[in-house]
Amino acid sequence: MTDGPGIIRNETGAQTLLGYVVDISANDGIGRCVLDIGAQHGNRHGALHGGIIACILDNAMGYGAAMHSSKDGSDKFLTISMNTQFIAPALKGRVTATGKVTGGGRNLMFLEGELHDEDGRLLATATGVYKKVREAQS
Repeated sequence: MTDGPGIIRNETGAQTLLGYVVDISANDGIGRCVLDIGAQHGNRHGALHGGIIACILDNAMGYGAAMHSSKDGSDKFLTISMNTQFIAPALKGRVTATGKVTGGGRNLMFLEGELHDEDGRLLATATGVYKKVREAQS
């Protein structure tokens, strides 16, 4: 992944700590978070930790809502609820979480997310409800 317009690094403390990259460069209304798995991301079984999976799915869906709402991703959303289903382990390499809007309105949106490895294998899915934050609340 090359840095350029739509590539976001170190925007939040969580993003800096975990090391994932947000990619909204496709301008297709889908939020993407990309993580290169390192030893620091593992659970005691040597697989990508479920909490990190949930985190990057949450972020991808939040950016999906932002892209749907403002096209440049500048709108901000808070997670109201989120459900995650873990399907297969990720042991190494790069994973990509995606988030896209499935319904809702201007201020409350419903999203679905998926996490895939670099071979395209589905590792986890998620659904969430996200609420637009007014600038004064951010």
